[in-house]
Amino acid sequence: MNATATTAPNRSTRSPLRPVLRPRLSRNRIVIGLAKHAGMLSLLFVILYPVLWMIGASLRPGNETFTTLGLWAGDLTFDNYVEGWNAGSLSFGRYFLNSLVITGLCIVGNVVACSLAAFAFARLRFPYKRFMFALMLGTMLLPYHVTMVPQYVLFNELAWINTVLPLTVPKFLATDAFFVFLMVQFVRTLPRELDDAARLDGCGYVGIFGRIVLPLSIPAIGTTALFTFINTWNDFLGPLLYLNRPEMWTVAQGLNSFVDITTQSAYGQLFAMAALSIAPIVGFFLAAQRLLIEGIATSGLK
Repeated sequence: MNATATTAPNRSTRSPLRPVLRPRLSRNRIVIGLAKHAGMLSLLFVILYPVLWMIGASLRPGNETFTTLGLWAGDLTFDNYVEGWNAGSLSFGRYFLNSLVITGLCIVGNVVACSLAAFAFARLRFPYKRFMFALMLGTMLLPYHVTMVPQYVLFNELAWINTVLPLTVPKFLATDAFFVFLMVQFVRTLPRELDDAARLDGCGYVGIFGRIVLPLSIPAIGTTALFTFINTWNDFLGPLLYLNRPEMWTVAQGLNSFVDITTQSAYGQLFAMAALSIAPIVGFFLAAQRLLIEGIATSGLK
């Protein structure tokens, strides 16, 4: 009787405090959450402001392009898009087509070559594998400008100038060490028991690669494809070196044609076509962002 008498008051004294503390804690969490979201949205606006200003400038008349730092000013017009698309002797759509062809070939080359090289380094055993892997990683320390002149001399001797071959063929040779390293790290996370089970079913190295490793490496492949798309689409120096004819120009070269140091530059048309040129990158990123996160998080690069 004494035990029950002493415990009953304790329960009665604690129970009224719980409904008081819980609303306070929930309110604090809500306030902190709103403050975090407000700060993130403010930071996002600062980051995206140059892009939003460029889009706003593309919708202004040519004489109002640099009149204000605001997003919208004056009358909105789509003349810059129409004139920029049809400027010059070639339509800007031709530059989009050239960039899509080159980018598509580079994506295929990088995915095929880098996945094969990654499978070899991660699964096969051959002499001097560690040395060759270290040598491959060492190529990441070489800037592009060091190999630019020898490559140009080689491609010139092969009569590849003014073709897409200098920009696409090297991708099929696993020359991007970063993507090989990324895919090696991903393939190493795959259990080797899957390879042993495939060998029991009669698969060789080709079967293991095509039926086991390649389907499970979709996140790493998506990451490789996304970064290859962005790097190739935005590349200006490579096409500038090897593509001299206007009908072979890419989007980056087409944008450069709107700027002229000798005469007046068409900045309104430049901003309009620049706004269109980032649309494929944004779309490709939104479509592959889940694979991008999985590929980086599971490959040890996080």
